[in-house]
Amino acid sequence: MKGYVFHGPGESAWEEVPDPEIREPGDVIVRVDAVTACGTDLHILKGDVPEVRPGTVLGHEAVGEVVETGADVRTVRPGDRVLVSCITACGRCRFCREGMYGQCRGGGGWILGHLIDGTQAEYVRVPFADLSVYPLPGGLADEDAVLLADIFPTAYEVGVLNGRVRPGDTVVVVGAGPVGLAAIATAKLFGPERVVAVDLAASRLQAAKEFGADAVADASESPEQLVGDLTGELGADVVIEAVGVPETFELCTRVVRPGGHVANVGVHGAPATLHLEDLWIKNVTITTGLVDTHSTPTLLRMAAAGRLPTRRLVSHTFALDQMQEAYDVFANAAETGALKVVLGVPQHEVVPVHPTV
Repeated sequence: MKGYVFHGPGESAWEEVPDPEIREPGDVIVRVDAVTACGTDLHILKGDVPEVRPGTVLGHEAVGEVVETGADVRTVRPGDRVLVSCITACGRCRFCREGMYGQCRGGGGWILGHLIDGTQAEYVRVPFADLSVYPLPGGLADEDAVLLADIFPTAYEVGVLNGRVRPGDTVVVVGAGPVGLAAIATAKLFGPERVVAVDLAASRLQAAKEFGADAVADASESPEQLVGDLTGELGADVVIEAVGVPETFELCTRVVRPGGHVANVGVHGAPATLHLEDLWIKNVTITTGLVDTHSTPTLLRMAAAGRLPTRRLVSHTFALDQMQEAYDVFANAAETGALKVVLGVPQHEVVPVHPTV
């Protein structure tokens, strides 16, 4: 088969790789029908995630059909259409028993496209399938479902839930890429007074408005002033970091109010300064996290009911063998306007249609 292989920082290719095989009785083999690229994949390609060894097939999100199962698999069978979660869970270790699947110590956690071959291929082996793939409702399209493998659970769990968004809050989301937009959409479920989006790209600030942001700020133009004006100089109740660079994390700590929460979602490849000389007196809570995907069943039900703006995140679609072109579009989002690129579905560019008066 073919897969998108990481060969080292700045080097990758769509090329022939061995077909996956059942190795453990809990494995399944899934034929990939739809897959997407993630900001984390871009971090890998830059060399920010050194655990990824050259020769690894990238990708940790997919929708597809089960074609083979191990002897112990009970929840799916060949022919089932499934969501492949970005997190694999053994179900037996201490962290899995506490619902912290991202911290699995029994051979799971974030392993697809990280420690083992991932989903950006024609077929993928998924370990611990009973807890790591989800049967899909028939009415949920591939383009919608694939966004529930990582983007929406990450934004919801690591951003909104860890940040403890409550009714009446002022929420600031720093970074209006796909995860930031999903954080805006899921934060709105909790009835905040306002959501403010911060980004450098005008196109992404416009997208943030379409996803429910009440105000937007250019990151280069003192967003602290806007947050201060909106909150009577108190600061934001919850600030969600969705970029992963030192400057954005430090911005988050400047705009949070005393007693507020900073929820870091971004993948950081470099140290950020923690200004404890300013923060020690402020009762600020800072959380970090890898998604656990415990919310995936809930999000699947919401998506099937049309309650999540999943499809609106898909800006470009490609055939599966156009992997390098898709990465080029995704990595140059400032020029291309890309949000999420989805491969393996009918090719078209999604253009918003605005009703005429």
